[in-house]
Amino acid sequence: MKPHSTIATIITCHNRKQKTLASLAALFNQVLPADVLLVAYLVDDASTDGTAEAVQETYPQVKLLRGDGNLFWNGGMRQGFAEAIKQNYDYYLWLNDDTVLEQEALNTMLATSRCLAEQGNTRAIAVGSTRDSETGALTYGGWLRTSWWHPLHFRLVEPSEEAQPCHTMNGNCVLIPRAVVEVVGNLDPAFIHSMGDIDYGLRAVQQNCTLWVVPGYVATCSTNPPDGNCWEDPNMSLVDRFKKVLQPKGFGPKESKVLVQRHTNILWPIYWLLPYLRLILISLRGGSVGYRG
Repeated sequence: MKPHSTIATIITCHNRKQKTLASLAALFNQVLPADVLLVAYLVDDASTDGTAEAVQETYPQVKLLRGDGNLFWNGGMRQGFAEAIKQNYDYYLWLNDDTVLEQEALNTMLATSRCLAEQGNTRAIAVGSTRDSETGALTYGGWLRTSWWHPLHFRLVEPSEEAQPCHTMNGNCVLIPRAVVEVVGNLDPAFIHSMGDIDYGLRAVQQNCTLWVVPGYVATCSTNPPDGNCWEDPNMSLVDRFKKVLQPKGFGPKESKVLVQRHTNILWPIYWLLPYLRLILISLRGGSVGYRG
């Protein structure tokens, strides 16, 4: 049977073998119509825990790509996305390697995308919401702008029984149709680890695409709690915080400048400096700090 829809899943990983295998198990356990073809691209960023070998043995159908250990999330996803785009699939599913899909997740996202297209939203990104596997709390998904004065202040959208519009997204579980990729392209290499997904969502809106949070939760994915390796750790000194900020998984000034300058207005220098000023002030008070208010 010739497939009616083709979906390329893009995942990047580094030294999380068990989580990566669990994510792939849930992906290949999706309940899908017979006319939907699902393929997977996995970028292994020089894992040393045997992730690539385990994937090759357990899921030989996965198209495995290799990184040099310096790709991080944005670089790895960009590499996998670029390779998948060459084949001109109907849809592209971004999936984090620690995100475990519900069995009907792709059906829900695909149905939402098709319904939106029928309503005239042919360039609509379907954003999946994830929750913590233990608490059930919302962890990642679509973001809605909440401030009249700060263009980059967002809150997560709680999923409901209907699709809801949003302004940008986390890249943990996102279904992007070909029509969006044709105008927005790939993730921006200006970003290393984080912010690339937020930027992609905002660029999509600038290109007259729309973003929609699909009904219900589609997967589990726990947040990474603050610890000694996180610049938001409330027990960290100011000097150590800034050291963490400047690391690839931090909140680098160069990357944040691209995001803020691109997606705000003439007041961008103020928006750019605010998180770092907050970091200083809250550090002096002994608290934690986050970018999005």
